[in-house]
Amino acid sequence: MLWSPSGFGTADLLANASVMDASTPKLISTGAIESVFTCRVATSPRQLIDENEVILLALPANGHVDVMDTLAPYIRSDQTIIISSHSSLGALYLGRLLAQRKVQVPIVAWGTTAVTARRTSGVEVQVCTVRTQIDLCTVPESASEHGLELCQSLFGNAFKQRDGILAISLSNLNAQNHLGIVLGNMSRMERGESWSQGLNITPNIGRLLEALDEERLAIADALGVKVRTVREHFSLSFHVPIASVSEMNQQMVQKGNDVNGPATADTRYVTEDVPYGLTLIVKLGDMVGIPALLHESGIRVVSAMYGRDFGKENGLLNALNLTGLTPEDIKEADRTGVLRRTGEDL
Repeated sequence: MLWSPSGFGTADLLANASVMDASTPKLISTGAIESVFTCRVATSPRQLIDENEVILLALPANGHVDVMDTLAPYIRSDQTIIISSHSSLGALYLGRLLAQRKVQVPIVAWGTTAVTARRTSGVEVQVCTVRTQIDLCTVPESASEHGLELCQSLFGNAFKQRDGILAISLSNLNAQNHLGIVLGNMSRMERGESWSQGLNITPNIGRLLEALDEERLAIADALGVKVRTVREHFSLSFHVPIASVSEMNQQMVQKGNDVNGPATADTRYVTEDVPYGLTLIVKLGDMVGIPALLHESGIRVVSAMYGRDFGKENGLLNALNLTGLTPEDIKEADRTGVLRRTGEDL
């Protein structure tokens, strides 16, 4: 069952079913997954929750607060929530909402999506690649085995258990990679050009991605969590041997496994990834005394380009308010499912 908060995302599915005189809408997948999926469409958040045991949140991070706020009043203790992909401690925000109702459910946080894909129409999606490894964790920690087994039963054996929300928060490389791509190709985006993303991860752009990765890895090491490297990410996601980031992207292009970069400046590479991806890395770096200088500079440069302050646009972190929190508080939230400062009541 699909639910679109605005109704826009499912409108074409419903309209197409009506035209075809079909009882249920059909979603067409091409590329790495060739299939036609029959689906149901929920007309309200209450229907979505009432009629399903597992809820998968699959939408841009800048929509997570609104959707979590909308769904939280209806979620039952016998359900499981999967966040694909997790961003900015969102599992702990949802856990806090549910704790206010004295409800606790397993919340599974994915470090990335199961596939890379582009929606080509209201009823079609092109799947570019199926990932061979997806990092996850489940809060509270006691539900970890359940979360892993559930995801394996629904989506296959590509999942790797990571040690908590900090590890997952540092496992999503999209924001740092997209930052380098945006900085090197902004004029192409603004002019609406058609351009190869992988081909334009040139040696200089590749080195920037690698330098951003070194900052992330240093923060992860200081926090005591193990995460994949950017080279491992490209190898596992796009099935190429490990080399420099630029070389791996050229290999992807040669294999035909490439996508066009954004043809507009109004892209999630900026409006989602900068506030919801880069900002958290900077804050975690501050917690452990390791400044993420390139990440922070990227936020400032892109904010200057757009004439807005992306560092203040993270609704999840604004709601959670990390001021005064420590890494130990976040690790304790892994165990309990609720984020609070030491000695603080909910």
